[in-house]
Amino acid sequence: MSLKEQSQQLNNRLDKCKHKLEAAKSRGDNEMITQFTDEIDALDKQINSLKSKQEYDLNKERKRLADLPFFREITREEQADIGKLKKSVKGLVIAHPTTKLGQAMHLEVMTGFAPRKF
Repeated sequence: MSLKEQSQQLNNRLDKCKHKLEAAKSRGDNEMITQFTDEIDALDKQINSLKSKQEYDLNKERKRLADLPFFREITREEQADIGKLKKSVKGLVIAHPTTKLGQAMHLEVMTGFAPRKF
């Protein structure tokens, strides 16, 4: 299971527990209230742990790309046939400014990173 799927699953469980907690509070069921508050706390810890793992992975990838010796903007013509460009340049990684990686790198345009000039 990917980190994204796992995160979504935990958030769904957290949402479900919050709704059940509200129902237990309206009934005045103290035993269920303590059970759901404990479960909510545990889920919050898991979600925060998962978020920090995602941040770590994103920063690791950002650093790896920043360490590549060559990068440049991808032109419109190259964007039109990106598959051909990727086949011609070994090790090319393309970062788009709207992705998490692109936003972390503060990119303005679609940029290609490679170990050698292309």
